[in-house]
Amino acid sequence: MCLISDKINVETVKILLPADSNLILGQTHFIKSVEDLYEAIVSTVPNAKFGIAFCEASGPCLVRCEGNDDELKKAAADDALKIGCGHSFLIFLRDVYPINVLNTIQNVPEVCGIYCATGNTIEVLVAETDKGRGILGVIDGSKSKGIETTKDSKERKIFLRKIGYKL
Repeated sequence: MCLISDKINVETVKILLPADSNLILGQTHFIKSVEDLYEAIVSTVPNAKFGIAFCEASGPCLVRCEGNDDELKKAAADDALKIGCGHSFLIFLRDVYPINVLNTIQNVPEVCGIYCATGNTIEVLVAETDKGRGILGVIDGSKSKGIETTKDSKERKIFLRKIGYKL
């Protein structure tokens, strides 16, 4: 933890993904979010495996969790508790990519925003004051190493077709 002033501490919380999974980290504003996010995922990709955790910002301040995969549900709950920021949610996904459900999740009425959707290990920058904790941002991936070449472009296009995202 790094002390920025007498009143603000900043911490980096590392989130490791369960095997063969992706994650979505976002902010929402209501206790029914876990149920609405659950419904959004199963109505968009019925065979998706997932776990959802939501950090309450008031009242008992519990991590509320749902999902249809026990491993992903436990991982989401454990990591959401590590983040510990009110109104944040974490979803671990398997057998589906974030791109397949992201628009639906963003359209859930109580979802305020998405910090990231990725298959990478992330670091969540968390600020803490006397009031509580909040997400400042997310570090997702490595620093850029250069600009794509013609060869890199061809490889990207081949990869997208290989995984079925382009004809």
